[in-house]
Amino acid sequence: MNEYLIVLNKDEDTVSIVDPIKRKEIKRIEVDRNPHEIVVSKDGQKTYVSCSLGNVVDVIDNEEFEVIKRIEDKDFDFPHGMDITPDGEKLYLASTYSEMIFVIDTKSDEIINKFPTYQDKSHMISFSHDGKFIYVPNIGSDNITVINVEKEKIINHFPVGGGPEGVAADPVGKNLYVANQKDNTLFVIDIEDYSILHKRRLGYVPIRIVFSPDGRYAFIPNRESGDLSVIDTKHKLKGELLPWEIKRIPVGIWPGGTVFNEDGSYAYVANNKTNNISIINVETLKEEEKRIDVGIHPDGIAYLKK
Repeated sequence: MNEYLIVLNKDEDTVSIVDPIKRKEIKRIEVDRNPHEIVVSKDGQKTYVSCSLGNVVDVIDNEEFEVIKRIEDKDFDFPHGMDITPDGEKLYLASTYSEMIFVIDTKSDEIINKFPTYQDKSHMISFSHDGKFIYVPNIGSDNITVINVEKEKIINHFPVGGGPEGVAADPVGKNLYVANQKDNTLFVIDIEDYSILHKRRLGYVPIRIVFSPDGRYAFIPNRESGDLSVIDTKHKLKGELLPWEIKRIPVGIWPGGTVFNEDGSYAYVANNKTNNISIINVETLKEEEKRIDVGIHPDGIAYLKK
């Protein structure tokens, strides 16, 4: 089995294929304009890349690491956040400025449904821990849209902080974590009634939330303070278990896409303005000394083992 990092260099319209063991780039391929977000198919055979200014989704074959298809639609307007259903059969995509959700069949790579959110700047896609619901942060509306996956239908919207962007469901619990970039805060939401359980101060402009495979940590890159907030989801404080920021790790300038490897021993952070990848040792919660050089302004990043 080989391991790869697939890194989007958004301001040179390329994708870097990186060997995380040797810690070096092994291939670079061209894609459409301004690649932003990325998701790997459940079987590891394909990678989907939303090219936001090109208004297409590029499909990459993970055997040869070449673009094999471009998915287009007249209603794409800055296609951005994506994720795939647990069964691997459908990809959900948020188009930021058309404020629409697209459903793509991952076998045919054709769009099979689309519908509006009626909210301002629908930006990302995140599944509930059981895969039954999708949470879409709307940056301009300061709220989260809830989608029923089986019905492919919006069932609710609920308010959060200012400019929500990062969102992820706790993989071992029933909480939703939301990073509000305008407020520099983390909200922990009860997904049963959408009440706010906890609020935490973060660094400047938090934009992503990624959980470690065991659910112990949530890593949150803070774009304008150049650091990574480490949230211990089960921090013990005065006999109570609470989500708590236990460390803020300095990384490169404008950190963005963040991903863990399969066993959660390392995390990788794309540094947009230093054009490299920070390697975080999860056991020590420290950045490794050497970074991995990639292309111009890396942002979206994915881990692949095959």
